[in-house]
Amino acid sequence: MKVCTDSCILGAWTALRVPGVKKILDIGTGTALLPLMLAQKSDARIDTIEWDPETCAQASENIQESPWSDRIHLLEGDARIYNYPGDYEYMIINPPFFESDLRSPELKKNKAKHEESLTLDELVSVIKYNLRSDGGFSILLPYHRTEYFGMLASSTGFFLQEKLTIRQTPAHAPFRTICQYGFKKPEHAFSKELTIKNEAGKYSLEFIALMKDYYC
Repeated sequence: MKVCTDSCILGAWTALRVPGVKKILDIGTGTALLPLMLAQKSDARIDTIEWDPETCAQASENIQESPWSDRIHLLEGDARIYNYPGDYEYMIINPPFFESDLRSPELKKNKAKHEESLTLDELVSVIKYNLRSDGGFSILLPYHRTEYFGMLASSTGFFLQEKLTIRQTPAHAPFRTICQYGFKKPEHAFSKELTIKNEAGKYSLEFIALMKDYYC
């Protein structure tokens, strides 16, 4: 799986919210991009789960070649039924969310990007049973699926705490949302917007500020 800009935004945005957190779970790690980003900004133990053996091998190689291999632990298995080692203070998820979009001819890409291996309903259940009562999680969603996931989360007992709406340029409609949820209801759910590129086609100042510690 290639590294996508929206995944990098999820990692950088979440990394600002986990200093002090001691135990994190990344669901569906792919190449281990997200745990590697979070490890740079926290001292947490990070468990990261992946179902596909070949993808696990790539993730393992990336983790072992990093300076944080002692804190990132790769779990191989199905996130829905895995016997996790205790509850987590925080979770980060870039789920297979293209439920009814165009399929790829490659089976593995379909399972990674579409709801063929893990539906949003199943995902919410995994989070509920493995997140501490004072914990939280961040999730990347297609903009048009944000409201649906919000209903699922609300019906499971989660409350929206923060939301970041993402546009490619000021002329484009929003295409991604990053949401943070938790069991505790906040006094106010904060909402912001991020535009990746400005009218001139250059990276926006907000995007540069968010990604400066990760982009060379």
